[in-house]
Amino acid sequence: MNEPTHTLQFGDAAIEYTLNDAPRKTLAISVHPDCSVTVKAPAGSDFAAVEAFLRKRAAWILRKQAEFAVAPSQPPPRRYVSGENFAHLGRQYRLSVTEGEREWVKLTRTHLEVITPNKADTAYVRAQVDAWLRRQAQRYFYERVVVLLPRFHPLVLPEPELGIRAMKSRWGSCTGKGKITLNLHLMRVPQSCIDYVIVHELCHLIELNHSKRFYTLLEKVMPDWQTRRERLKQVEIA
Repeated sequence: MNEPTHTLQFGDAAIEYTLNDAPRKTLAISVHPDCSVTVKAPAGSDFAAVEAFLRKRAAWILRKQAEFAVAPSQPPPRRYVSGENFAHLGRQYRLSVTEGEREWVKLTRTHLEVITPNKADTAYVRAQVDAWLRRQAQRYFYERVVVLLPRFHPLVLPEPELGIRAMKSRWGSCTGKGKITLNLHLMRVPQSCIDYVIVHELCHLIELNHSKRFYTLLEKVMPDWQTRRERLKQVEIA
């Protein structure tokens, strides 16, 4: 098989997929952001068995395609000029850039105000905003960790080492040594979503993988975690 395209009829839906030979022992299905479907199968796999496997997963495939179809589009690159929208903790603000001798970044009720020596130097404006945002994130994320730790009672968790980094593919991570890293872009989303990511990573301090025990703990600490996760899925990471 050399990446042929096939179609599986499932009710009223037609699922087109590409079938690839792969050096593996089991079948695997991937649904991509463009809604295309790839099936990887061991060399010499029986086609009827492949289709039977695909049919069992058809409902999941259609659901993933629907999720990708309604996912928000990637926003255009930010130019860091007055008038642009700026998301902060789930609210939208208007960026206002003015020139002045004293450098300043301040959030008001409606605007993110930036005072800069030369507003035409948008790279420097971006550096000012990023530095301000990182300071805000360091304070805010630490405060949320302190608030959320008591939820794990009677388990006693120490305050973890906390890192902040702008990441493109994940909202947070936790190492085996107990360091939690949170995505700087989380500062764009509502507190409920930030709390979900923090609790998720705190659970990894006890259960490092996504085992049944992990989800049992997550459900206990945050019963509405799935609702929060679905809301977060509607936000582009970077």
